[in-house]
Amino acid sequence: MPHTVSPSPSSERRRRKGRYLAASAALLGIVSTVAVVQTAGPSRSSTSPQTLITATWNMCGVREWNCAGTGSRAAKKRELERLATRSGAEVILLQEACATDVEAVRGNLGPSWYIAFRPYTWSDRAGRTGTVRCGTAGPAGRAVLSAYPLSAVRTVPSRQPSAGVRRGILCVSVAARDIRVCAAHLSPPRSGRADRGQELRDDQLNALVSAVPERRTVYGGDLNVDPPGEDNPDSWVWPDRPYRVHRECDQESDRPGPARATHVSRHKLDYLFTGLPVLECRVRDTGVSDHLALLIRVDTRTG
Repeated sequence: MPHTVSPSPSSERRRRKGRYLAASAALLGIVSTVAVVQTAGPSRSSTSPQTLITATWNMCGVREWNCAGTGSRAAKKRELERLATRSGAEVILLQEACATDVEAVRGNLGPSWYIAFRPYTWSDRAGRTGTVRCGTAGPAGRAVLSAYPLSAVRTVPSRQPSAGVRRGILCVSVAARDIRVCAAHLSPPRSGRADRGQELRDDQLNALVSAVPERRTVYGGDLNVDPPGEDNPDSWVWPDRPYRVHRECDQESDRPGPARATHVSRHKLDYLFTGLPVLECRVRDTGVSDHLALLIRVDTRTG
């Protein structure tokens, strides 16, 4: 019979302790992995398969556009990520966004997130053209950041200034929720000064509302105009459809009414319209932009 040596009590205790630590480390690794997965995606605690939360936010990412004092790129990326993880936004419409920053946030949120991005362009009276840039952060533009795959991505033709910055309208389909989404950034007032002072926003608004279906849609963005009403001399630029066929996030009746400001100037410039029932409307100050974020929750079971 071979000779065996029984382990001493002290060595046996060390061996058991080692197995315990190894098991604890393995368990900790599992918990850490779960935590990463949970924080990487959107916050589902406030959402359900029957509802959808959509946000719109002008990030003020182009420092030369009066945005130098609105916060660092890191802070803006952090707040964009929080719109998804803390506010539960599953689709986010962005304006004045920097391409590399949006991509970085998408990477942090995880592989189930998707981006559609279109840069702003510019032209001058000499016929030269180019892409608006966020310094070293790549092109600046409008975008849709989504927790679902995007399809039928389309830039909607709309009238733009012959000289100056050309913004525009970006539409996508979120097939998983059977919704058409459009992110718009309209021209500021009097952007068509090179075109004999012609107004552009009326044509742009008509192009926007013509691009969306009657029911299963959420659309909006930075429209650079106050709501229609007696106190707004530019009310004539609004077509009837946004407030009559559709409903704006802050709208409480069949007609436009008082709405919360979304800009530091105390004007409402940012909008979300839908043909679906509105369950909730929130305004959130991110602290790192001259625009507040606007969030709408809609019921997707109808329509």
